[in-house]
Amino acid sequence: MRGGIFEDQYAVDVSDFKDYVKVVNKEVFAAQTHFFESLSNNVEYRELLQKSKATGETDLIRICYEYLPLSFGRRHGDPSRPWNKFSIETKKEDGSKNRYYAGNWRDIFQNWEALAFSFPGFIESMISKFVNASTIDGYNPYRITREGIDWEVIEPDDPWSYIGYWGDHQIIYLLKLLEHSFSHNNQSLSGLLSKPQFVYANVPYKIKSYQEILSNPQDTIDFDEKEEKIIEGRVERVGSDGKLVYSGNEQLIKANLTEKILVTLLAKLSNFVPEAGIWLNTQRPEWNDANNAIVGNGTSMVTLYYLRRFASFCSKFFEKSKEDDFEINVPVADFFQGINETLKNHKRQLNETFSDKHRKEMVDELGTLGEAYRKRVYGSMDVSKTNIRSEEIVNLLKLTIEFIDHSIKLNKREDGLYHAYNIIQVTEDEVSVSHLYEMLEGQVAVLSSGLLSPKESLEVLDALKNSKIYRPDQYSYLLYPDRELPRFLDKNNIPKSFIENSLLAQQLLNDGNTSLLTQDINGGCHFSGSFNNANSLKVALNILRDSGYGDLVDKEFVDYLEVFESMFNHRDFTGRSGTFFGYEGLGSIYWHMVSKLLLATQEVIYKANEEGVDKEIIGRLTDHYYEIRAGIGINKSPELYGAFPTDPYSHTPGNKGAQQPGMTGQVKEDIINRWAELGVRVNECQISFKPLFLHKNEFLNAGKPFAYFDINGEEKELTLAPGELAFTYCQVPVIYRQSSKNCITVVINKKAVVFDDLLLDADTSQNIFERKGKITKIIVDLAI
Repeated sequence: MRGGIFEDQYAVDVSDFKDYVKVVNKEVFAAQTHFFESLSNNVEYRELLQKSKATGETDLIRICYEYLPLSFGRRHGDPSRPWNKFSIETKKEDGSKNRYYAGNWRDIFQNWEALAFSFPGFIESMISKFVNASTIDGYNPYRITREGIDWEVIEPDDPWSYIGYWGDHQIIYLLKLLEHSFSHNNQSLSGLLSKPQFVYANVPYKIKSYQEILSNPQDTIDFDEKEEKIIEGRVERVGSDGKLVYSGNEQLIKANLTEKILVTLLAKLSNFVPEAGIWLNTQRPEWNDANNAIVGNGTSMVTLYYLRRFASFCSKFFEKSKEDDFEINVPVADFFQGINETLKNHKRQLNETFSDKHRKEMVDELGTLGEAYRKRVYGSMDVSKTNIRSEEIVNLLKLTIEFIDHSIKLNKREDGLYHAYNIIQVTEDEVSVSHLYEMLEGQVAVLSSGLLSPKESLEVLDALKNSKIYRPDQYSYLLYPDRELPRFLDKNNIPKSFIENSLLAQQLLNDGNTSLLTQDINGGCHFSGSFNNANSLKVALNILRDSGYGDLVDKEFVDYLEVFESMFNHRDFTGRSGTFFGYEGLGSIYWHMVSKLLLATQEVIYKANEEGVDKEIIGRLTDHYYEIRAGIGINKSPELYGAFPTDPYSHTPGNKGAQQPGMTGQVKEDIINRWAELGVRVNECQISFKPLFLHKNEFLNAGKPFAYFDINGEEKELTLAPGELAFTYCQVPVIYRQSSKNCITVVINKKAVVFDDLLLDADTSQNIFERKGKITKIIVDLAI
């Protein structure tokens, strides 16, 4: 529901499409009268795209690609959150169907990933919507709507009104869509690499200079009110396309898919901290809301794990491309060359570890390149073009993988798990790295990275089962280990030895000055209760410096900052994950992440099978899969789950049953996992039905009717025999039956066509993807 649904197969209601174009770009609508007149009242989506391509008008082509006839969508899965004011409107005032969707970035694209399995003909359009909503500095807006993008506007009385950027899931969600497209139709995706039909979202938030980021990495973006006024004027004049990036002569900045992929990659690499991860310095976390507080001090290994898979896929993708070079906007090409040179210059360090000094040198170079690029693209951008060879792109991607692999290997913990987030401390000459506690998210991401062998992945799953993350009473996994928090009276106690050695403290106590610290009746000393962080301490010390304590403050300034940090450890403060007991807090299972773990595990099982590893390893991986699956709510009793097992809940805290009702992204993962259990996979445009770990108890013991809806929306029924099971794929009924041999029988145009193995040819597969109704039934005989 959060991403919407397709109600009429691939049919396009032309009147709705025209209404859409009018809202998106009035100028394109006015200029393409002949095109709209050529369309019949109902046209297939593929035909709409073909007709738009025939015009050669890139803006029209782009708008057609972005048009997705979705309906029945809503903004967020959790109705309890106060900002989620939405209504699900399925009809317009005249009674006709209403096509509309809106949601935040992750909700839209995570649900579209699952939807794409059933409607693969829309996958390139989903990718177009994704990359056209990404910004020229490599990030994405907060919200996605049918017409375009949306962002938060700064409001003085609303401390949450600054959500301009959103790094959330960006790499992995784009990658999953790219992987899906490539497996279903690699030519369609490859054909977009050089087509200049993509654009950039113009979110009026600007990332500050690199030096400003260094000075305060928690405050790194500015809201550009002047730019917002310009955008408002363009929207009034043009339509929602006014929220895109324009050149100085008011022409849309165009890019091909290659450039859009590169900008996303390069933006992450400009924040790469060797052996630590991707620096979280754009005021948004990469996934886990519970770790918001580490923004600025934190780095994400989670993003680096996913970036490894992203770079690996793109490397193979560009290697297979038939094109030798790609036309790129000059600022992007220069950014590319700068990152490439920096990686080459520091490659020698991969033979050992980075010193804190060397790490700072590389971080400085990468950060300065990011700033230089942003300066060139904010405002009036240079629109000249140059070419980058495919070979150069592949070489950069492979070099990137070398750096990532180096960091991943050094982030393996002694207990066999991998770090998820790290903390960095930046000084003038050094960047040092410290580690946070173990987190489930890190294990999911490293299992998905593609670096680990199936045997190494099994070792991670074994270590996870034996870790503090495992929660036996629910036979499932916490986001992070539960722990005992210090009591109130155990906090803010300055060590006695520090007070005894501090001349400043002695003088303040003698003077009765309580602006910095106070003394209790037992003689213990405490920092002022008005301090909320180290900045408060700095202010108090500076005031004391000007109040007659100058020499003492100068001598002990750094000492006070160090003892303050040692007591409160604010640098490692994660937020919800370190202090709450619900809402993804301490002792809490977050069910979406458990389903992500299930997904990562089944991916490893298929990888192990493809590599022909030992059957014992595959068997143990499969055991882990079904143990994780058994812990998910739908497989439990109401007593154990603490709620109705078929109702969706986001998390289970340590002291009660499942809480916070709402359709989280868990649903998406569970759908994809079910396809894996059934063995339905697509590779090189061909569908295979090869279940590797489907339990025999899934098959019926007695005959039973199977009801389903066909392509035309009509309810149909099949009678299943003992030893069979059934499901629909792209609304075609598929019957599995136990047999002595493997084969597939496809009923197409009322004729039976038999395939001697469990793989369909490309033409038959395409027929299923297109949902034309020619195939009415598929029978799969399995020798199990």
